[in-house]
Amino acid sequence: EWNIFRIFIVDNQSINEKSTPMNSTNLIEIFCILDEFCKFFAPQLKKRLLDEFSKHRRNRPCVMSDSEIMTILIMYHQSHYIDLKTFYLHEICEHHRSEFPHTLSYNRFVERQQKVNMLLLIFLQTCALGKCTGISIIDSTPLRSCHIKRMYKHKTMKGWAAKGKCTMGWFYGFKLHLIINDKGEIIQWMLTPGNTDDRYPLKDKHFTEKLFGKLYADKGYISQSLFEELFIDDIHLITKLRRNMKNSMMLLQDRIRLRKRATIETVNDELKNVCHIEHTRHRSIDNFVANLIAAIIAYNLMPKKPTMNIEIIDKSRLIA
Repeated sequence: EWNIFRIFIVDNQSINEKSTPMNSTNLIEIFCILDEFCKFFAPQLKKRLLDEFSKHRRNRPCVMSDSEIMTILIMYHQSHYIDLKTFYLHEICEHHRSEFPHTLSYNRFVERQQKVNMLLLIFLQTCALGKCTGISIIDSTPLRSCHIKRMYKHKTMKGWAAKGKCTMGWFYGFKLHLIINDKGEIIQWMLTPGNTDDRYPLKDKHFTEKLFGKLYADKGYISQSLFEELFIDDIHLITKLRRNMKNSMMLLQDRIRLRKRATIETVNDELKNVCHIEHTRHRSIDNFVANLIAAIIAYNLMPKKPTMNIEIIDKSRLIA
C-alpha cells in the first residue's frame, strides 16, 4: 500500500529548474506539489494514528489547509525576511491575499504550524532530499539555542539541547550533521545534542544506507575503526592527516576534491544566513523542528547551490 506513494515523489532536478525567488508562479508550483502530497498521505496517516478516547474532538476542518501552511513555511525560508511574523503579516496577508484568501491570525497560524511537522518531515525524507552520486561531503554545524552564558536560565530547549564545543568555541544548543553531494544537494541529515561526537552519525546504518563511493570529511572524522566499518559498506572515508600522523599515498583527484570540501561550509552559511535555521527566538521545540525541516526543504528547492565543479577537477587531473 505504501508503494503507491512513490508516484508522488518528484525529481529534484525538475523542481530546481522551476524554483526561483519569491513570486506567484513559484509559490503556486510548490503549493501544487505539497497539495498532491497531502491529499495522498493525510488519509494514510489518519488510519495509523491511535485514537484518543479521553478527548472528544469536533474534527472541524481548518480554514487554511495543511498544504497552504507548509507552503508558507517553505517560502518564508526562501525570502529575505528575518522573522516569520513579519513575513506572514506583511507578505502573505497583504501581497499574496489572492493566493491565500482565507488567512488565520498569526497566533492561530503558529498553533497550526506544530501540526504539520510530521507532513514536513516525511515530505523531506521522500521527496526533497538529493541523491548520492558517489562523491559526498560530510560536516556538522552548531545551532545555538541561546548565548552560552544564559544556558542555565534557558528553559525552551531544556532537556533537548546540550553544551558542546566547535571550532568557534563553546556553545549551547544542537549539532546539525549534513551530507551533500557534488551538486550541493543535501542527501542526508541528522540533529543531535551539542555534546555529540561528529563521528556518531556515521555509526548509524540508517544514516549511511543511501551512501556509496567516496565520502570527504575534515580531521574530526579520523578513526581507523570507523574507516573499516564504512569500507565494508562500500563507503571510502577520505580525510586530511594530522601533524602527528604518518603520510599516506592519495590519488591526485582525491587530494584536489578534498580541497573542495569547503563547499559544505558554504552550504552551512546559506542555511544560517539565507534560510535562517539558527536564531534564539524559538518558544517551543516543535516550532524549532518545523523551522529546521522547512529550511532544509527550501534550500534543496533553490535553483543555484554551491557545487564542487567536478569538470574543472577532471581537467586539472588530465593536465597533471
